[in-house]
Amino acid sequence: MCKRINADLRNYLRNYIRRFGARCDSVVCQGQFGLRLWCRPQMNRSASYISSFLLITLIAHPLLSQEKSRDQSPEALQGTKASIAAPPKASQQANQTKVSPAKRSITISDAVSIFLKQNLQLVAARYDIDLSDAEKLTARLRPNPEISVGFSDIPLSISHPGNPQTFDYNISQTFELGGKRQKRIDVANADSEVVRAEFQTIVWQLTNDLKKKFYAVLLAESLLKVARENQKTFEEIVKHTTEVFNLGEISGLDLQRLEIEKFKFDSDVANSEKDYELALRDLRVTLGGDYRAMEIEVAGTIDYYQPYEFSFAELRDKALAARPDLKAAQLSERAADASIRLQNAQRIPDLTIGAGIEQVPQGGSTYNFSVGIPLPVRDRNQGERAKALIQKMKAQNDQQLITNQVLSDVDKALVAFQIQKRRVELYRTGVLTKVDDIQRLTEFSLRAGESSTLELLDAIRTRRETLAGFYQTLFDYQVSLLDLELATATPLQK
Repeated sequence: MCKRINADLRNYLRNYIRRFGARCDSVVCQGQFGLRLWCRPQMNRSASYISSFLLITLIAHPLLSQEKSRDQSPEALQGTKASIAAPPKASQQANQTKVSPAKRSITISDAVSIFLKQNLQLVAARYDIDLSDAEKLTARLRPNPEISVGFSDIPLSISHPGNPQTFDYNISQTFELGGKRQKRIDVANADSEVVRAEFQTIVWQLTNDLKKKFYAVLLAESLLKVARENQKTFEEIVKHTTEVFNLGEISGLDLQRLEIEKFKFDSDVANSEKDYELALRDLRVTLGGDYRAMEIEVAGTIDYYQPYEFSFAELRDKALAARPDLKAAQLSERAADASIRLQNAQRIPDLTIGAGIEQVPQGGSTYNFSVGIPLPVRDRNQGERAKALIQKMKAQNDQQLITNQVLSDVDKALVAFQIQKRRVELYRTGVLTKVDDIQRLTEFSLRAGESSTLELLDAIRTRRETLAGFYQTLFDYQVSLLDLELATATPLQK
């Protein structure tokens, strides 16, 4: 459009100059002397004005067009459109992909708290307590009364009515003798205490297993850190060796050996990652709750060490006083005694008292009263009484068996703990510092050209094996301490 306007302007100016020149020529033709001299300067002056005006127009118009095109350039339009179409900052953040929530870092005490609240095995075990409470409700119930209605002397033929009809209305109630109800309540209470003790046994065992899985995650995490550190160190060695090979100072065989060894370090990292992820998922499923939403990571390190001193007599007394399985065996014996008392009371027959009305529509009504009691001639509850006695003997035998098992568990756990403690002390005498110094000095010697790459590789392997052994020993020490807690059913860590 701008080009078309410029062309029209040029045509207009060209036609105007042509008409002006033609008019000047006609004036000159009228007079040959004065008019020609007047008309030519006038024409030149007008032509200069017009040329100046044309020059200014031709210069100013492209400048204005350039400014306009700059304002309407694709970049400016794009920026304007972007500013108009751009959503608010909050909308941009809302449209972004949702980031998965960060993992929750938990300590071992946090893990125990979560476990006690939502572990599914504990939830299932609590239902046994609810069932025992329901049995207590059943034990408190009394026999229901019984009502009966009877008809007699109903004729079979209407033509022969026979004797007058009678209607009987009776009600009876059974009364338990020998204190059966109270003894039944005692048995239900004793069984409920046994169930609660068994539940505490499950809590005691599963909590200890949870702590071991927590330390297993710490061990796997520490071994993964060592593997990654070795991988990083060996990558630097391979890089340095490659530079030396490019300079022609070593052969390609040495470099190929290092590349093969690097593959072993990479495989070690992959295996350590697998062990860590599996251990973490075992901990997640043990904590319970919604497994998909249980995004956690453990807090702490496996190299935390605190020495303890225990005596067998002290631990034995704690175990005999706190072991829930031993308490359950003792309560089982008490429940057997309560069951014996109930079964002995069951041989006493119950008393049934009844009363009723016998109504004759044509003759009047009569009242009746009855008392019923079974005669314990044959069935005197011999079988249930014998079972109760056998159950008591079994409970006594279980109690002695568990007592011996408690003493054995404490003895073995204490011996294993003392051995693991000595192993940890051996590592803490300075062997860890020595392997670190050996690897560091070997690296320095390699850079100085005083040692070979194979010597550094051997130093790295030695340090890795030593650290892995140390972490495993610390894990075994913690497990032995947990076994000691399991044997005594008493928290021993401070």
